[in-house]
Amino acid sequence: MTSANRLDRLRTRRRKFVKRNGKRLFRRIDRWLAGQSRIPDDAVLDARHFPWIDEFVGQWRVIRAELDALLRHRDELPRFQDISPDQRKISPDDLWRTFVFSGFGHRSEQARVLCPETARLLDGVPRLESAFFSILAPGKQVPSHRGVTKGMVRCHLGLKIPREPERCTMLVGGVRCVWREGEVIFFDDTYPHEVHNDTDEERAVLLFDFERPMRLRGRLVARLLMVLLRRTAYFKDALRQQSAWEKHYREKVLEARGAGAAQPGPGATRPPPPASSAGTPPPR
Repeated sequence: MTSANRLDRLRTRRRKFVKRNGKRLFRRIDRWLAGQSRIPDDAVLDARHFPWIDEFVGQWRVIRAELDALLRHRDELPRFQDISPDQRKISPDDLWRTFVFSGFGHRSEQARVLCPETARLLDGVPRLESAFFSILAPGKQVPSHRGVTKGMVRCHLGLKIPREPERCTMLVGGVRCVWREGEVIFFDDTYPHEVHNDTDEERAVLLFDFERPMRLRGRLVARLLMVLLRRTAYFKDALRQQSAWEKHYREKVLEARGAGAAQPGPGATRPPPPASSAGTPPPR
């Protein structure tokens, strides 16, 4: 057996160990975090709890324009499982693509250059953990799954929604959600949730996770959990995959077309810096 094969086997065992034992620990702590929350422990949450979202809603067309520029090279965007191999179980095909701004607090400088206005808005999210464009192809189905920790709240900002939105939905804890362009959905992804795009059109949202408003003890425990998560193979492997993709994108798209032609965002006038330390979001 080669050293590369041994390393792959070691990483696989490490991921399985973390998933098996880490999920049990996080689920137990989630029950306690729910009691520390300053907002309801509901599957879908009222946007009025998060008044800072108004700027996103007001600027959604600007964000959409930066997304549209990226979608000119749709096939070069990574599949979700390319960044996080653990997600292959819920997305083994080519129908879910992403563009990462931030993962576990590590932010992508390349994404900031390509989509400066989106990155600026994300800078204003309190205790942002993860953020990426989530792009589902026509017919994509994401089976029921649960997120990592109740210490986070998730937001979807609708950017590109099929003309029949009622046929492109998400079920969260038994609540049916329908995306609409320029509107947001806040939810707790530790509730089982699944997605069905039963249309012949693409669906794209800006997805981001941020710290749940909690009492002091809850915040401290949630932050400690995230520190531990950043030390796992799951995070380190995803970090390596994201850096490799950014290098590939620079060479395949940006350098091939010329820095000026390939930078879609307004105000982006300099070539992308070296690959960043952007990670990937926790399991979807």
